Amino acid sequence: MTQTKKRRTAPAKSLGAKSKGVAKRNPGRPSKEAGGEATRERILDAAEELFAEHGFDGVTVRQVTRKANVDVALAHYYFGTKRGLFDSVFLRRAAILNDARLKAIDDFQINPGPGGATIEGFIQAFLDPVMERWANGGPGWKSYLAIVAQVNNTPKWGGETMARYFDPVIHRLIDAIRGIMPGAHDVDLYWSYLFFSGTLTLTFAETGRIDRLSSGLCHSSDYDAVRDRMAPFAAAGFRRVCLHKRN
Repeated sequence: MTQTKKRRTAPAKSLGAKSKGVAKRNPGRPSKEAGGEATRERILDAAEELFAEHGFDGVTVRQVTRKANVDVALAHYYFGTKRGLFDSVFLRRAAILNDARLKAIDDFQINPGPGGATIEGFIQAFLDPVMERWANGGPGWKSYLAIVAQVNNTPKWGGETMARYFDPVIHRLIDAIRGIMPGAHDVDLYWSYLFFSGTLTLTFAETGRIDRLSSGLCHSSDYDAVRDRMAPFAAAGFRRVCLHKRN
């Protein structure tokens, strides 16, 4: 029994002596004591900022890990590939937004107020969770919404990514509007949403276009101005397109 115990412990001592070299090549599963979850979040934060600034193709995993001050092997351990990292960045806040939007739409449908449910009200319910985070969520949310704007305008894989993460809440909005527009055709509802989506993502991109166009009269980051105007504008478009009688 004594000899067996020696045979088992000898390799362990050998591995321990080489553990630093092995960890550099293959970090294995980071322990909770080592702050594994905090490290993962730090990588996501760095990636989010870089992707927002440079786009998916303009960023390397090594640049992300350098900004996060971690070994590049950790990014591959947590996320696999650069696309896996990007998808994780996208999903992290999409889940928060979707839950908040679904709740807001449901709440408005249950209690729309004395005037009853309106297109403006449903669109405002869809918008408010995003507007709140855009205005008050800090740099992380601003970076995230800039990424959403990029993805929504990426022909190669943007449509698939938006569908994977946002379609359920978008269908919920369209269903709600359909319910108060009995004469609307689905084809008009979907076109109307696409036009609204383009307006929304361009606004969140904060390109400064309106600042220059208006000679400083309007500002890309004027959240109150956007919130006051976006829902009435979009609702008018839905109403005009969906209820227009075609020959």
